[in-house]
Amino acid sequence: MKKVFSFFALLVVFGVSGQDFDSAKMDSYLDSLANHDKAMVSVAIMEKGEPVYQKAVGFADVNAKQQATINTRYRVGSITKVFTAVMIFQLIEEDKLSLDTTLDTFYPNIQNARAITISMLLHHRSGIANFTDLPAYGSYMTQAKTQADMVKILSALDSDFTPGSGAKYSNSGYLLLGYIIESITGDSYDKQLQQRITSKLGLTHTVFGTKTDSVTKSDLAESYIYRGTGWLPASNTHLSIPHGAGAIVATPSDVTAFFSGLFAGKLISNASLSEMKTIKDGLGAGLFQFPFYDKTAYGHNGIIDGFSSQASYFEKDGVAFAIVANGLNYSLNDISIAMLSLFFGREYTLPDFAGSPVSLPTSQLHQYKGTYASQQLPLKITITVKGDQLIAQATGQGPLPLTPYSKYEFRFAPAGIVMQFAPGDKSESADEFTLHQGGGTYLFTKE
Repeated sequence: MKKVFSFFALLVVFGVSGQDFDSAKMDSYLDSLANHDKAMVSVAIMEKGEPVYQKAVGFADVNAKQQATINTRYRVGSITKVFTAVMIFQLIEEDKLSLDTTLDTFYPNIQNARAITISMLLHHRSGIANFTDLPAYGSYMTQAKTQADMVKILSALDSDFTPGSGAKYSNSGYLLLGYIIESITGDSYDKQLQQRITSKLGLTHTVFGTKTDSVTKSDLAESYIYRGTGWLPASNTHLSIPHGAGAIVATPSDVTAFFSGLFAGKLISNASLSEMKTIKDGLGAGLFQFPFYDKTAYGHNGIIDGFSSQASYFEKDGVAFAIVANGLNYSLNDISIAMLSLFFGREYTLPDFAGSPVSLPTSQLHQYKGTYASQQLPLKITITVKGDQLIAQATGQGPLPLTPYSKYEFRFAPAGIVMQFAPGDKSESADEFTLHQGGGTYLFTKE
């Protein structure tokens, strides 16, 4: 449910036609990621409603050496919000709710509830602070919480802005939307999900994560972070907390079937889908927009514990794409770029993952300290040394620990960042570095 740090936002690059794609090269790429401990992922692509590619690599359970399969289920995090938005629009079409209904109808104790509409919640324009960004979240994220518990937490939050005056991504709004579905129907989110979406589309591997007793452990992936030379268990958020904002567990193939069904008109009307696709200040009603030249894709991403996911639908091509990772030591965005480039027939050279980290003396790291600026990007990057670790921090972002791969090359694998330093005239300090990320190359010079 939280976003991965990156130096700058990258749009996934998509291509133009996937009828004769090189599936063997796609397989080879994913196998290489797994073999070099770069990622454990599952990918699915559907074209015109038919599955055309599925593959899973890595372990569902590292300790048990249990390999993932295309039927392994993963936490898809905030992709859940698309499911929640669809059910809200279904209720609107049934005249049980409207975009103008105000939040005080259900939760009057939320700050500014009388001024917050369903539309604002859907478009992240409510002003309700994002509860997962607050320090206290870490103290209870692994504990079961009731709706009353979470509403009490949200009721204590201040507003980030006057409702409707701006936009800021917030899990809080979609948590409330999930509860509103239960309030209106008098039923659980889990049962409504089955009735309104999964049964209609035949999604047999999609469940609401607060109730997974029908799913055997062998079907579920654990999530991991990469530390040193191996995969370690990640945190384990109790899924009663994200609820309608991020609690769905599914396979990528089910996610592609969901997006295909949504855009085929099997769940909501064209008018409702149009509202979901309406972008205000960069955010839609449950959907993000990803442009590429004359094409537009709609979708969502998700991050929860060690799980990262992306899902998109290309209307003109009739292509749905979904990827979920339960362990990353590389950029998921770069993996998506690679897979879609190969699928759409764009020229792509498979990367060489054979390089290994090296150890450098702390005295050598100090030559890179300083603040660097680029004429290509509107941010500065400050390099510091903490203990025996080189740290990079971009304007307005958190610090990123860099791993040396040579005397001059450093990487932050989760965001696909490679920094190649050039020594100064006297070789005592670095004057510049080249940043490689997402297929782009950017020169930074020390101020």
